Amino acid sequence: MIAMSGIRVQNADLMQLGLTLPGFVERSKVVASLPSLALLTLAGLTPSDVDICYLEIADLAALDDLPCEFDAVAISSYSAQIRETYALADRYRREGTKVILGGLHITACPQEAGRHADAIVLGESEPVWRQVVQDLKDEDLKPVYDARPLSFDLRNAPMPAFELLDFERYNRLTVQTQRGCPLSCDFCASSIRISPKFKTKPVEKVIAEIHRIKDIWAKPFIELADDNTFANKAHAKRLVKALAGEKIRWFTETDVSVADDPELLAMLRDAGCSQLLIGLEATDKAVLDGIEQKTNWKAKRADTYLEAVRRIQEHGITVNGCFVLGLDGQTEESFDAVINFVRESGLYDVQVTVQTPFPGTPLHDRLRSEGRLIRADAWETCTLFDVNFQPDGMTVEELEDRFKNLVATLYTDNFIQWRHGAFRRQMRTTTRFA
Repeated sequence: MIAMSGIRVQNADLMQLGLTLPGFVERSKVVASLPSLALLTLAGLTPSDVDICYLEIADLAALDDLPCEFDAVAISSYSAQIRETYALADRYRREGTKVILGGLHITACPQEAGRHADAIVLGESEPVWRQVVQDLKDEDLKPVYDARPLSFDLRNAPMPAFELLDFERYNRLTVQTQRGCPLSCDFCASSIRISPKFKTKPVEKVIAEIHRIKDIWAKPFIELADDNTFANKAHAKRLVKALAGEKIRWFTETDVSVADDPELLAMLRDAGCSQLLIGLEATDKAVLDGIEQKTNWKAKRADTYLEAVRRIQEHGITVNGCFVLGLDGQTEESFDAVINFVRESGLYDVQVTVQTPFPGTPLHDRLRSEGRLIRADAWETCTLFDVNFQPDGMTVEELEDRFKNLVATLYTDNFIQWRHGAFRRQMRTTTRFA
């Protein structure tokens, strides 16, 4: 099992500002060090008579020669690193090692990926993985295993093979509590693209995974690898109640509707939640119009953003608010609007990214049909910080320059200290925690 990691942006000016993965600097270090939960899950599904090891791409980069003692390698990658993934796959195939590729990018671009693999897995891997391994044993590996017509029941989720990890190299581990999302944002390239139906994992299975981690790592920090952890409020409350008994610290992503539920908010802090990452995307309701394609949910919630952030943070839970720049309808004023919102809301953390047309998303299909992609297969620019399309309200150069200036403002030491200080002041003046 080989996990690719360490994506870096192509824009040289942004590189000089110290950017890499979403969230910049601190958050980037966290994301870059997360192990591949997908590979660990497949390892947990693999029969016990198969020997498995887990490697990060950095493990191979440090070696002069490619380790070729494997019968097969399964590789997980981001779109931005898919060229390096294909090169690694080609090297292994030349050495006679079978290569299996799967995941979001592979599912979106199967013909491209098939040229670099002995087998590709499309859709959710769990329903077909045991067959892949059996066919590998029988020397009858098929070129394509298409799980897209199938739906994996998370009640049957295997225990990820956490024991394969060297825990000293990670500052947190991931646990999945649900898959998919009831919302359908056009730019979203997360698990909704391989699991269109939103589904939750039984709480007892989630807690069992945390117990397995705690058996190996006494005081772990857990990141819930979900697209929208609290979309199902009834499941969320059962989950948070169970997490409260585990005495761990954890982080997750959700939508702004979490602020509507006082009972859930009251439970979060005592359950060990340290921060919620929430996709706000933009401050302008007109810009948000149509981004969520089922009910236009994002646009309908825009007017509630300020109050939602205040309500969540007064419960002692910090919010990492996420904004996307380069959306249709945005202008030069949109960059200032982000700064003004951060100041007015007192957001503890903020994450800004450039609109990115990932393969397989409605956004990519739309921009391609409109002739606005600079290069249709420029996967190396799918970093969330590089521009690979023609914005409608500014030039490419203007988007790049204004984004760079926005970053230079948001991530100065003084602004970060002010944001964090504002949260602490809010805690001192909130009677709930007085």
